[in-house]
Amino acid sequence: MDVFAPTGNLHAGAIWPEVVVTLTLLLVLAVDLVGGSAARRSLPTLSLLGLMGALVPLVLQWQQPQLESFLGSFAADPVSILFRSLVVVTAALTVMMAERYLSQAGTPTGEFYVLLLTATLGGMFLAGAMDLIMVFVSLETLSIASYLMAGYTKRDPRSSEAALKYLLTGASSTAIFLYGMSLLYGLSGGQTQLSAIAPHLANAGLAGILALVFCLGGIGFKLAAVPFHQWTPDVYEGSPTPVVAFLSVGSKAAGFALAIRFLATVFPAMTEEWRAVLSVLAILTMVLGNVVAIAQTRLKRLLAYSSIGQAGFVLIGLVAGTEAGYASLIFYLMVYLAMNLGAFLCVTLFSLKTGTDEINEYSGLYQKDPFLTLCLSICLLSLGGLPPLAGFFGKLYLFWAGWQAGEYTLVLVGLVTSVISIYYYVRVVKTMVVKEPQEMSLSVQNYAETDWQAEGMPALRVGMVLTLVATIFAGILSNPLFTLSVQAVERSPFLGFPTAQAFAPEAASPAALPSYSGRNS
Repeated sequence: MDVFAPTGNLHAGAIWPEVVVTLTLLLVLAVDLVGGSAARRSLPTLSLLGLMGALVPLVLQWQQPQLESFLGSFAADPVSILFRSLVVVTAALTVMMAERYLSQAGTPTGEFYVLLLTATLGGMFLAGAMDLIMVFVSLETLSIASYLMAGYTKRDPRSSEAALKYLLTGASSTAIFLYGMSLLYGLSGGQTQLSAIAPHLANAGLAGILALVFCLGGIGFKLAAVPFHQWTPDVYEGSPTPVVAFLSVGSKAAGFALAIRFLATVFPAMTEEWRAVLSVLAILTMVLGNVVAIAQTRLKRLLAYSSIGQAGFVLIGLVAGTEAGYASLIFYLMVYLAMNLGAFLCVTLFSLKTGTDEINEYSGLYQKDPFLTLCLSICLLSLGGLPPLAGFFGKLYLFWAGWQAGEYTLVLVGLVTSVISIYYYVRVVKTMVVKEPQEMSLSVQNYAETDWQAEGMPALRVGMVLTLVATIFAGILSNPLFTLSVQAVERSPFLGFPTAQAFAPEAASPAALPSYSGRNS
């Protein structure tokens, strides 16, 4: 029997993208082990080509998705395809960011790309996992590779500290999540497929509530939602910047994919309960993330708390539970990929040239590096939600979906904290564009001219240009991306929505917007 045939029991064609990433991983490992120094210099190119190659079967799957494979343990539905694509693109931009970083740091490159591809593989499988065993193995593949990457620069004590904290908190959250899954396994009479567990929870009582609480604890850690956020600031500050960039988008996208599929498939009988819990978590996450970010003096640490706050905004779409809510969540993660990775690309370049990420050291950067200033300013202002950038439309869709679903408190808190976030983003931009020479920081005064021909610099520049263009035009041309998100939600059976007219808040009058007051039950 051809296991790749769509008529077979395995439907292994559904994992062609993961097969491409796996082959790339093995090729990179082989070249690193047996190749010479010249061959090792091709590792970033090989990794990038493999990741781009994985996008080809993902695009083809969009045309004819194979909804279930491996006897129902993996789904290649449209929502899975979009989330897997997000993880792959994040990894590709991380490779562009890491080539120069690793070269200047003097650390081995082969192991890093192997770990990055392994984490990517775990995130891709997690986005489509439909079985408890598949969920756990995928989650651990992503997590263990992330722990190792966080401590990759072993000679830097901050990196070792970050890896240790990440490992300890991650292991604790995994244990909590695993205990929740063991309760689900027992309550369902030994079922492991998510869809088979749900019918047994209708009358589970207190045991079902406990399983829900433990599972939400594990998922909350992956999303960096308060109070499961403690690892984020220290890990972001101490880890290599390319690793932080991947964790902030790729790992978070996989976490939201897990949250949507797990909660919608396993706990439909407890919909009101998990929405109530997530509403509280969303409010705490938005408030703490955006308020504490004001006091930060390092840009990586500021972006860590910003990432926490952004997770709170995205949770609004998950709590809404409507077609528009899920579509808004996916759309916001698309634009978040561009603007957040763009910011980290700029931070990487500045830290490589100055050795610091102190916000005060950016003073007067405009006079020495206008291109870097422009890229970082656009990405930060987009994260703040200023029009007409991508972040503004992302928040518009999220807030409108929440309002239509009756989540008025969440939307109001989101609006207030979004205004607060603009303050600390604009503060960084203001620091960079001071015009008086005497206000220029010492790092900027000694700022050397950028050599774009050096090893890894062309890829870094391409990444900056791509994210800058995407941040600007993803807002102006937001309707096609949002339509794509709506189609994914409509065509994914596990969400249970009938095919409906696309939600598009593009009219000037709220009365012209379609009403989505129904909830997924």
